[in-house]
Amino acid sequence: QVQLVESGGGLVQAGGSLRLSCAASGRTFSRYAMGWFRQAPGKDREFVASISRTGDSTYYADSVKGRFTISRDNAQNSVYLQMNSLKPEDTAIYYCAADPRFSNMRFLTPGHWGQGTQVTVSS
Repeated sequence: QVQLVESGGGLVQAGGSLRLSCAASGRTFSRYAMGWFRQAPGKDREFVASISRTGDSTYYADSVKGRFTISRDNAQNSVYLQMNSLKPEDTAIYYCAADPRFSNMRFLTPGHWGQGTQVTVSS
């Protein structure tokens, strides 16, 4: 069991940037692949990005490729999502997720979730 807490959400103008953070409890953070999902108003939960246990492999949804970057710092038990060139369609609640086995979370329901942080992009 790992507990996840997201932070860094907020309201920004289109074209702006935000950096989301996810802090994990416990001493076994490096055993988990990490990911970000989002859920926009009236839409289903959507995969955004994920990263392998060591950070050697990353995966992105086509909608964010080239704009978002996922990274992790195992020494700090944290995973990050740098979001640049934000668009109004990026508006959603962003959830941090962890899974002990699967690095590519595109088709995965991860085993652990954070509480979410709101990202709102205005036009």
